[in-house]
Amino acid sequence: MPPDGHLTTRNLPEPMSLRRMVGPGVVAVGIGMAAGEIILWPYLTAIGGLGLLWLAFATLAVQFVINMEIERYTLATGQTAVAGFSRWWKGWGIVICLAGAFQYVWPGWATSGSTVFTYLVGGGDPVWITVAVLAAIGVLLSVSKVIYKTVERVEIVKVGLTLFFLAVVVVFVISLATWGEGARESVTGFGQIPEGITFTLLLSAIGAAGAGGVHNLVLSNWIRDKRYGMGAHVPRLISPITGQEEAAGSDRYTFPQDDENLARWRVWWKRANIEHFFAFLLVCFLTITIMSLLAYETLFGRDDLKSDPSFLRIEGDVLASEVGGWLKLLFFAVAAVSLWAAAMGLLDVIGRVASDFVRRNYLAGSARWTEARLYLAVVWGEIVLGSLILLAGFTQPLGLLIVSTCAASVVTLLYSVLLVRLNRKDLPAAIRIGGWRLGGLLAAIGFYGFFAVAMVVTQLQKL
Repeated sequence: MPPDGHLTTRNLPEPMSLRRMVGPGVVAVGIGMAAGEIILWPYLTAIGGLGLLWLAFATLAVQFVINMEIERYTLATGQTAVAGFSRWWKGWGIVICLAGAFQYVWPGWATSGSTVFTYLVGGGDPVWITVAVLAAIGVLLSVSKVIYKTVERVEIVKVGLTLFFLAVVVVFVISLATWGEGARESVTGFGQIPEGITFTLLLSAIGAAGAGGVHNLVLSNWIRDKRYGMGAHVPRLISPITGQEEAAGSDRYTFPQDDENLARWRVWWKRANIEHFFAFLLVCFLTITIMSLLAYETLFGRDDLKSDPSFLRIEGDVLASEVGGWLKLLFFAVAAVSLWAAAMGLLDVIGRVASDFVRRNYLAGSARWTEARLYLAVVWGEIVLGSLILLAGFTQPLGLLIVSTCAASVVTLLYSVLLVRLNRKDLPAAIRIGGWRLGGLLAAIGFYGFFAVAMVVTQLQKL
């Protein structure tokens, strides 16, 4: 059994205010609000119309259920969900770490941001810009004393800029007719898939809506560093360069199931749900909706759209002609910053998951390989591999994003199944999953399973 197999009993800390709890949902949406909201869903809308908005909404709904079950386990134990899976079998942690590495080693987000940046400044080589951006991200994460705080601040700025842009396009661009068409298609098009949309693209778009894949699992690490629930008993991830504290994370906690602790639990659980609903679900919903309506308003019906980010350049030109050059520049600037911020967050994601798992299961007694040092080794390893992929000639952003987001959908299916057991068997009866939450998680398994199987069958039919 891994060294954290024992339980330590401590009281559940007093709940912090809802205002102080805001953060993990913003980080999740900040990282997720990129490939799907800026590229994949608008591209699907541009070529297929608004008939797929129902699928985006359904994806966000099942993701909310999944995400809160990830948070439930860490709120109750201070341990990450991946560590929980690994207590049964280390292979689950290995599979998830490898899936995360595969999902995020393809630098599609950073490359897309660099490509849009060349539209903004009128030229440049996206490959070398991306390599420089990845290196800059690595330096920033390396020198951050409390890494979570740095990531949180960057993503809050990004979300703020994006919401400002969405407000601008609602006022200046999207017509009432487009709003009406979106509302109609969301109802009459429910359950239908527009002609020309492949299951591979669908699985990719599902994986990119909101969060996706290993990205969701790192909510455990973020709420722990934010001091949610029993996570307050676990040290935070601190840079080995500028900080001194080490996030050992080798213990699993429980709290007495008495009236006082259960009353605190109910407050923690209620506020965690509120934070995630407004900071993650609502912001994702607004972003996908408005960016898709914008793509429909400016691009739908054109026959010159290609399956790469060049459609964003066309969209920017349309905005310039209909509103003004200032909106085109704002669009490109927000898109580039948004995609680069997502790339930073995704490097943080795989760094956290891999370092937490490896430290706990294989290097718990090592004085040299602390979790913080493992984290930076993984982050810089991903940066080097991603740069080599680009320099080797794999430079198509949309292709890289499709590979990443399809992998995200498949790994989400896997850990959704594991979450059912984790939160049914490994938590006390009073706080374990049940009722509509259990039904929602089973529905999520069916949702991701259907599209994954459909994609495989479709690909086999092509052989």
